[in-house]
Amino acid sequence: VTSLLAGVGVSGIIVAFALQNVLSDLFSSLSIHFDKPFKVGDFIAFGDYLGTVEKIGVKSVRIRSLSGEELIIPNQDITNERIKNYRSLHRRRVQFSFGVAYSTSNNQLKKIPPAIAKIIDDIELTDFSRAHFASLDSHAYTFEVVYFVNSSDYRTHMDIKQQILLGIKSYLEKEKINIPFPTQTIKLEK
Repeated sequence: VTSLLAGVGVSGIIVAFALQNVLSDLFSSLSIHFDKPFKVGDFIAFGDYLGTVEKIGVKSVRIRSLSGEELIIPNQDITNERIKNYRSLHRRRVQFSFGVAYSTSNNQLKKIPPAIAKIIDDIELTDFSRAHFASLDSHAYTFEVVYFVNSSDYRTHMDIKQQILLGIKSYLEKEKINIPFPTQTIKLEK
């Protein structure tokens, strides 16, 4: 009887080790089901991965990546990561900086923020937040711009960003304000 009980005990330990990952994925699946951090059709980012959730299974989640391949991720791996779910993104904050040449006059510098405000305000689905002469960098006067896109669609965001950048470039060309290349000047003394 003792050897039979020892055999059952050893078998139980082997079965427990074999089922450890399966049970962990099952509990993670229940966690995903009840907590609902994402659902089929959501665009999520976690770790180094980005993609659209195609299927949530008992053992794994299937995600279609941006480049087209299907990622099959164990549920336990997903529940152990921080997840960014873009489904609930209704408004996207965008911030960028750009520089203008040191040859730009004070009068021209003062006109840049209101011009950017007008460019952004004239575009549908955007809310202008601010534009400031932010710093004196080694090769340029630097402006910082912040606005909001009232859409969760990434393509819409990028179309609007392109429209704003082209508008700023056109304004700078019209005002004959140069965007400098990072350069250095070396002066040699005799």
